[in-house]
Amino acid sequence: MKFSLIIPCYNEAENLPLLLERCENLARTPGIELVLVDNGSTDGTAAAFIDLLQDYPNCRSLRVEDRGYGFGILAGLAAASGDILGWTHADMQTDPQDALRGLKLFLRHGENTFVKGRRCGRPLVDATFTVGMSIFETLVLARPLWDINAQPTMFSRKFYETWSSVAPHDFLLDLYAYYQARRCGLAVHRFPVRFGERVHGNSRWNLNWAAKRKFIRRTVDFSLELRKRVDI
Repeated sequence: MKFSLIIPCYNEAENLPLLLERCENLARTPGIELVLVDNGSTDGTAAAFIDLLQDYPNCRSLRVEDRGYGFGILAGLAAASGDILGWTHADMQTDPQDALRGLKLFLRHGENTFVKGRRCGRPLVDATFTVGMSIFETLVLARPLWDINAQPTMFSRKFYETWSSVAPHDFLLDLYAYYQARRCGLAVHRFPVRFGERVHGNSRWNLNWAAKRKFIRRTVDFSLELRKRVDI
């Protein structure tokens, strides 16, 4: 079975050399492809891909307009050729090689499996925020949903093909995929991943409390929309 790992990148030119270095084992493993999606970056990300990717087999890039984190992932999934699909972040807060551990877990349990990391080593404020959001989602959607934005996220192509055309184009794609896995009765398997600081650049949403409030508002609205769809 072939595994395709999608890595969305927005203004990650400074992180790309380290990212690809950490992806080397993945890129040289038979049956694994990496699809790096340039999410309409305005820095030197596109040029960096041209310079760097030639040294990494089974690794290719795709450029799309900047319509959100989730849009880039969905574009990468549509372009992927694997029977097993997944994504992770480019910011190096989690190691892309974690996907190899996730792949072993997936292969052990079979295609009716949804694999996701579980973040360790986070600052207390961020961990507390995540617990609060997890409790809220679990209560609203009536399914256990914990550490929703942890990476990597991995699943079968068969499961991906059940997704609705209204899958969100922003950071809520993590919630959508996890919720759909629970709703479809997939066995969810988690494994611990070390979560550190960004090496370069800044988060697009976790900048300050104003950004967090916007995140909360959008998450609440989308969660209520998901619940309404189920009720209908």
